[in-house]
Amino acid sequence: MNGDEEFFDAVTETNQRVTGVIHVDTSQSNGIGKAGERPPQENGIQKHRTCLPAPMFTRTDFSVWSILKRCIGLELSKITMPIAFNEPLSFLQRITEYMEHVYLVHKASRQPQPLDRMQCIAAFAVSAVASQWERTGKPFNPLLGETYELIREDLGFRFISEQVSHHPPISAFYSEGLHHDFLFHGSIYPKLKFWGKSVEAEPRGTITLELLRHNEAYTWTNPTCCVHNVIIGKLWIEQYGTVEILNHRTGDKCVLHFKPCGLFGKELHKVEGHIQDKNKRKLFIIYGKWTEGLWGIDPVAYESFRKQERRGDPLRKAKLDEGAERADSDVADTVPAAQETVQVIPGSRLLWRINARPSNSAQMYNFTSFTVSLNELQTGMEKILAPTDCRLRPDIRGMEDGNMDLASQEKERLEEKQREARRARAKEEAEWQTRWFHQGRNPYTGTPDWLYAGGYFERDFSGCPDIY
Repeated sequence: MNGDEEFFDAVTETNQRVTGVIHVDTSQSNGIGKAGERPPQENGIQKHRTCLPAPMFTRTDFSVWSILKRCIGLELSKITMPIAFNEPLSFLQRITEYMEHVYLVHKASRQPQPLDRMQCIAAFAVSAVASQWERTGKPFNPLLGETYELIREDLGFRFISEQVSHHPPISAFYSEGLHHDFLFHGSIYPKLKFWGKSVEAEPRGTITLELLRHNEAYTWTNPTCCVHNVIIGKLWIEQYGTVEILNHRTGDKCVLHFKPCGLFGKELHKVEGHIQDKNKRKLFIIYGKWTEGLWGIDPVAYESFRKQERRGDPLRKAKLDEGAERADSDVADTVPAAQETVQVIPGSRLLWRINARPSNSAQMYNFTSFTVSLNELQTGMEKILAPTDCRLRPDIRGMEDGNMDLASQEKERLEEKQREARRARAKEEAEWQTRWFHQGRNPYTGTPDWLYAGGYFERDFSGCPDIY
């Protein structure tokens, strides 16, 4: 075993048991019922569950610092983390949350004008990160060869993903409209780093959306997500960075700026940007918050409103409180005060609004209604799914059911089984073979990508690896 393997496989204090630390309070389940209890189908539409089998555990007694103090500046995907950091989903299922607002893609396909289509795609790109609001749990790292499929006839799509690489961790996904209106695919390489008080997640990788009826392809990358106060204080999340969505047929581009929190928190969650043509002429202004909604307006009307606003407000200089100091490494980052909702400019068009979360969402890891259904294992489904589907992962299932001891034990067992398999391949000088995706180049950007090989939904799962 070389030094890299020893580092990747290190099981130190970070793999300690959490027995006696995590407590599940079943007395306040707020309607969280038994697994499998769902309303019957109505009008032929499958009804999905609306709650998890057990409420979220509390982390109040867990010593986060004892785990993370050795990880400062390191990439967290290379560190074995205790289950107390997790939420009961695989990262492959987290990727599937891109599809919660897929109606925006269907809507884009119906628009005759490219500007209107770009507005819908911009809203879809922003909506893809909305489910991360207040989600401070870490999804389980997928095992090599792990898969996840989702078919939602009510939403008009089917989706398949596979963990195609373990070091570095790369997740490939492919989705298609059931009415042959779109293809959505990409590969994500999440870079996670711990900076003392915060954990930063940079989702590297290109996302591609093809609108088949218009022979158009759009590509972009997601913004960076940062979770603050992982050591002390109240956890809070921000997204920041610039997202550029390019229409490869027309040359139109949407530039979206996810604003960092700023000194006084006034920019928290804000998204501002514009759509421009291939000559960089602004066609449309977009603004809003990724936690609330997105609006758009004609550039002339936008500038007119801003001029009136400037004339009505005297110039003010922001002054720092003389008694305030920047937080030291052992002091929590100040949680920004709740800001007013988005000021909607007269004449604006609503492009997208976030879905309301379930009333008991806080007890379900702050999941959305769509997210709650992702790990649901309906009766008989295990006979249809690939044996590598993460609904069948015993550690995730144990955590979802509230059995934290079992979940921790199974997580350790699966990680050791994965290491044993890698050592066996190394001994035989055998390369890992992916099943549903292959390496190639993105057909529109030319950058390295993982492309869907096809055949998954024919359901020939003979030869799938035994990873659980």
